[in-house]
Amino acid sequence: MKTLSVLMPVYNESRTLRTIVKKVLGAPVDLDIELICVDDGSSDGSLEILSELAADDARITVIAQPENIGKGKAIRTAIENMSGDIGIIQDADLEYDPAEYPRVIGPILNGDADAVYGSRLASSEVRRVLFFWHSLGNKILTMFSNMANDINLTDMETCYKAVRGDVLKNLRLTSDRFGLEPEITARLAQSGARIYEVPISYYGRTYNEGKSVGWRDGVEALWLIFKFRFIDTKATTHPGHVTLESMAVSPGVSKWMLSNFSDHLGSEVLEAGCGMGNLTEYLIDRRKLTVVDIDQRHLKSVARRFGHLENVTVEQGDLEDPHFYEAIGPVDSVLCVNVLEHLDKPEIALEGFHSVLRKDGHALILVPAHDWLYSDADEALGHRTRYGERQLSGLIEDAGFDIVECRQFNRLGVLGWYVNKLSGRTTIGRWQARMFGLLLVPAKLLERFEFLPGLSVIAIAVKR
Repeated sequence: MKTLSVLMPVYNESRTLRTIVKKVLGAPVDLDIELICVDDGSSDGSLEILSELAADDARITVIAQPENIGKGKAIRTAIENMSGDIGIIQDADLEYDPAEYPRVIGPILNGDADAVYGSRLASSEVRRVLFFWHSLGNKILTMFSNMANDINLTDMETCYKAVRGDVLKNLRLTSDRFGLEPEITARLAQSGARIYEVPISYYGRTYNEGKSVGWRDGVEALWLIFKFRFIDTKATTHPGHVTLESMAVSPGVSKWMLSNFSDHLGSEVLEAGCGMGNLTEYLIDRRKLTVVDIDQRHLKSVARRFGHLENVTVEQGDLEDPHFYEAIGPVDSVLCVNVLEHLDKPEIALEGFHSVLRKDGHALILVPAHDWLYSDADEALGHRTRYGERQLSGLIEDAGFDIVECRQFNRLGVLGWYVNKLSGRTTIGRWQARMFGLLLVPAKLLERFEFLPGLSVIAIAVKR
């Protein structure tokens, strides 16, 4: 059975703790529940109450922060300690009713969503009438968040945010206070998560009853919306994921890369190492497309985007496992872009490509070039090597192919990569990807100067 992790930040909520904990643990969901309570330096006995409740129910985990740091830090701590398949944020007051968990997590359980927001403004059945200016502030923040992230939420500031556990744990979150609300939204949008929204009831409280969000928090949220859109744009800390996310913002680069293979790309294609699908979206017009990757997170992302198409098959597979290819049907073309450099035994992958190709089928390969360009970024990305033309051609020919073409590619990219090497950068930033996208015209013109080194080596080979 799946588990729902309820993430509850607590700060001086002794008057409502017993009630809300009882409601959470009695929520009408067909899932196991784990309640992770993080006390944020309460001084009213909240921690003692939580400890007492946890002693009587093993489903409750209590974590105490040494001082009052903020709601954002408390939620981040809860995320680090959760083990559930879905995480949902729950305030410790009584403004939100756990009886509505089924509605909020429903789209995730159905496989439609990666994250669901419980909106207080989307025609909720019950809504307490409270402060106009506070409500207006929420709408303004939601509007700016929507503009920054190109989404259309009605209630970005809602407490009820339910997120798939694997997605939530991979988000890069840094906010300690209420800025976590716009940050989670930005990170979900940046990572390409499928965000849904459902109406919920809202039993708001007054400032006398303990409401602590003020206008200063709204001003801070506006700054953070700007910051997470234009300055701090890393949705995850994994270098490979950061680089792939960056490349996704410049689709022109992917199209240019793919155009080198267009004359040899058949109607039935195996994309060996699809990553996050930056090239996949330009291959879905094929009669049959099989996309393969070893990274489960990448596959889930690609399956969410394209798995519903009848001509697309998404498979998890190890390209260095010769038995994997036995289950792959015959194809006209194998496309393998920026993958072989990750493999300890690329010859196994190339032999596998040979085995699944029909007679006169083509292997279309792109790898990073030149040992002297090897950098901290290559190491962080898991690159075993950077290839020379002879080295790559030899491997391909040994696997049973004849080389149709082998050449260097992307002369302008060498400059950017070398600057990154000198500066010790381990990722390609979004701003760099966008800048290169703007320089595509001179980059293509520079390809005429074949004596200049290229960032990559392209090989087109036919099955012998």
